[in-house]
Amino acid sequence: MVIRGLPLYAGVVPLLGITGAYWLGVNTDVLPSCFPYIDGCTSISATGRRMPGSLIFRAVLLPQVAVLVILWHFAAHWLRSLAPSSKAPWAIVLFGLVGAVALLLYVSFLGTSGAFYEFMRRTGIYFYFFATVGSQLVLAIAYFGYARRTANPELTPLAVAMLGVCILQFVIGIAIVVLKTMLLDDTALLENRIEWNSALLIQVWFVLLWFAWRKTGFTVEVHTH
Repeated sequence: MVIRGLPLYAGVVPLLGITGAYWLGVNTDVLPSCFPYIDGCTSISATGRRMPGSLIFRAVLLPQVAVLVILWHFAAHWLRSLAPSSKAPWAIVLFGLVGAVALLLYVSFLGTSGAFYEFMRRTGIYFYFFATVGSQLVLAIAYFGYARRTANPELTPLAVAMLGVCILQFVIGIAIVVLKTMLLDDTALLENRIEWNSALLIQVWFVLLWFAWRKTGFTVEVHTH
């Protein structure tokens, strides 16, 4: 089913697109060659600014905005079907929409110059990470509660994994703030590593959501009178 495949698309396609854009940048000598998740030799933003990789970068991330809007809408309906009394669905949709709009701003202003454009890019990427992880965390907590109530041995490990990925994201965020205040030298390499790994964790979480939808038999039906 197309709808049930949205989390898999949201998790895998952007990862492949960004990796492909970086590979093109390296092979056209506009980006340094390394393993950015460990070495941090360049940022994700640099991958999206340099031709020809920027073409793939935008072609993948701009549709991702629409995918996220639809995905969070159905994620809220899915959670409501599992836990009708839960208050989490509205927060999931709110955070999700903020994250999607922030991603749109980030991609739209990427590669532009000037103080205002720099502010819009940074605002976009920060709000994207914060709001998307916030939506993921709210959903993971609600799903973990459902798994515990039903005591389903197939759901609990998956719920723990989804919650663990979210917690790790916040730990990484706190760590970078602390390290930036403690370190006196340039922290660009450290920030690049954290950016790449944070993006990877977000994508991994979407794949876990795809498994959760499959495990619970999530389907979408359209009815007419």
